[in-house]
Amino acid sequence: MADTGEHAGPSQRQIYKVALASIVGSIIEQYDFLVTGVIAATVWGDVFFKLPTLAAAAAAISVYGIGIIIRPIGAYLFGHLADRYGRKDALVYALWLMGASTLLIGLTPSYDTIGTTAPLLLILFRLAQGISFGAEFGTASTWVAEQAARSRFRAFWSAWVGFAIPIGLLLGFGSVIIVKSLMTQEAFSAWGWRILFVFGFLVAVVGIFIRTRTEDSFVFERHRTTTDVLQYPATQVWRDMPLVILRTSLVNAMFGGAFFLYFVFGTSYMKAVGFSGSEPEQIGLIAAAFMLLFMIIGSWLADLIGRRAVLLIAAVVFLVFAIPFFTLVNTGSFLLAAVGEIIGFGFVFGFGYGAIPAFYTENFPTSYRASGASAGYQIAQVYGGGLIPILAGLILKTFGIHQAYIYIGLLVMAYAVLAIYAIIATPETRNVDLEGKVA
Repeated sequence: MADTGEHAGPSQRQIYKVALASIVGSIIEQYDFLVTGVIAATVWGDVFFKLPTLAAAAAAISVYGIGIIIRPIGAYLFGHLADRYGRKDALVYALWLMGASTLLIGLTPSYDTIGTTAPLLLILFRLAQGISFGAEFGTASTWVAEQAARSRFRAFWSAWVGFAIPIGLLLGFGSVIIVKSLMTQEAFSAWGWRILFVFGFLVAVVGIFIRTRTEDSFVFERHRTTTDVLQYPATQVWRDMPLVILRTSLVNAMFGGAFFLYFVFGTSYMKAVGFSGSEPEQIGLIAAAFMLLFMIIGSWLADLIGRRAVLLIAAVVFLVFAIPFFTLVNTGSFLLAAVGEIIGFGFVFGFGYGAIPAFYTENFPTSYRASGASAGYQIAQVYGGGLIPILAGLILKTFGIHQAYIYIGLLVMAYAVLAIYAIIATPETRNVDLEGKVA
């Protein structure tokens, strides 16, 4: 509950309103971006690239990776806006960009219609989508964490931004399954997949409306009335705290690897080894439901035992389970593949993400918190979430899908080791005062 008097903080209801606004917008961003991952892995190769089957799949996955690599640009631009003018306004602009770029991807003609212009346009709109997504996590996490700065459950409230991932997955996978069930596979590959992107734009408009009607965080409002706002916060944070940015980025690089391994490549791999129809999407849907449960548990434990303990548990499980996951998938059993996805994607990603939003925001002071959290989180996409799909595409082309999983598994295990080092080297932030001058 809030205090009373001159220094009163937000009430629980006020915290809830900001958390709700953050999650609604983040769900839409996650839906758009995650649907893109599914469609890139299963459709884009045939639609936008005139290449042999395996090369087309590798090209499509690489385009997906390009949209991840560009995220630090969005983190810089929108982090600057958030730290100078407000967290809420920056997030509204970012959601407009995400909605527009997603719509344009859905409307891009095929290679058969406009030739090489098709993949060029796809890359352009994918870059715009990636810039928008680079704005979302750090700024949304900052918005909620600052509003809940005085709450004993700061990690839980901050994790609402993370809750958007499994909810977005549920909506994304569910939408794919529903649209596929309404038409033939040929129709879905030819034009049906575009419905998902048009829908993403329409719901983005709803998210923009909700965010514009919500207040900014009380910490930022007090900060800009009592302190001179930095002229170039996104640049200043790199001058003052480069090692913190780099160290925290190693943690998210691991999660980028987990997302690619189990979600993007895992979906393609299940199809390649014989899972039919929408079975891979159904397995992803099950794992997403468990992910939400594990994320809630992880956020609760992050408030109870600390952010580092939760992150370490997730990192160790990821390290030991990266390759055994494929052993379960190779059985061809729907049940065992689902168990593998629940452990690998549901638990590793979900449990660890319960602590991630608080972990990032608590490592930076208010004057450039959005910029710092965004930078640390998103530069990991350059050498983590974005580089891994590109390397995986080369591995896939070289070894074929039935052998590539071993080398891709070893690749992401290296990221898990680096994350474990970074978590141990970072001080615990559970009791940090977000209203102080330093974090």
